[in-house]
Amino acid sequence: MAVTIDQVYVQTYESIVRHLAQQGTTRLRPWVMEKSVQSEAHNWERLGKAEAVQKTTRKQATPDNETEWSRRQSVPQTWNVGDTSEVEDIVQMIVDPNSNYAMAHGKGMRRAHDDAIIEAAVGSSRDGTGSAVNFPAGQVIGDGSTAITYDIVTAVTEKFMANDIDPDEPKVMVISPAQARKLLQLTEATSGDYNSLKPLTAKGYIESWMGYSWVVSTRLQAPDTGEVDCFAMTRRAIGFQMNKDIWARIEQDPSISFAWRIYCASTFGAIRVEDEHIVKVTVNETI
Repeated sequence: MAVTIDQVYVQTYESIVRHLAQQGTTRLRPWVMEKSVQSEAHNWERLGKAEAVQKTTRKQATPDNETEWSRRQSVPQTWNVGDTSEVEDIVQMIVDPNSNYAMAHGKGMRRAHDDAIIEAAVGSSRDGTGSAVNFPAGQVIGDGSTAITYDIVTAVTEKFMANDIDPDEPKVMVISPAQARKLLQLTEATSGDYNSLKPLTAKGYIESWMGYSWVVSTRLQAPDTGEVDCFAMTRRAIGFQMNKDIWARIEQDPSISFAWRIYCASTFGAIRVEDEHIVKVTVNETI
């Protein structure tokens, strides 16, 4: 006689949805100059150095230095994400798919903000005429042959000092998980003989060291195999034009059997405004 009892076994299901591991918040947006505008482009005006000269005689002609003006221009783009759920899907599920779609979309949009900031940080910029401005070679530390070192960090600091960046200006260092691991292997970063700030936290990586807040990102660009472009910057380095922040809609669409359409979008643009306020650090990902 055939055994059929397995045909009536009970299956159970979760009443909540587990969103798979992903970055859910923006990590870099707090470290940029943000401007809320409604325009097809935004100009970030820049004024060069004005050098004083000694007055050597009475009634000397008033100097006219012609201090140089320039601008960088951000151009916003719209990023969006969407999903569809049928009416019958909802009545056959324990969980609410629509609200969970919306949560996932919001996380994806925040990652898009970080992607735009990273691209602006290490990619080419754009001047007021729309011409590309390459990342200055003088602002690059490292050649990708080694992972992060104490010497590399001090070289970045030297670059900021050489650029006359105000030492009180808050700075962030954006690194990959592999570089965060390497940082934990540096005696200068973890030993109380060098660092009295007790930088290790429950998060498992160093958050503050050598005058930098350390942010770990999995979205950094790879210039070559086994390499990664980390970077250090102040808040003056990147201009972030926000035309419309993250918004979402959940509506029924009568054109497709009144299925639910879940949609999320944001219109924004990022641009590197002050080259002197950012240093690209090209390091090796092999630890």
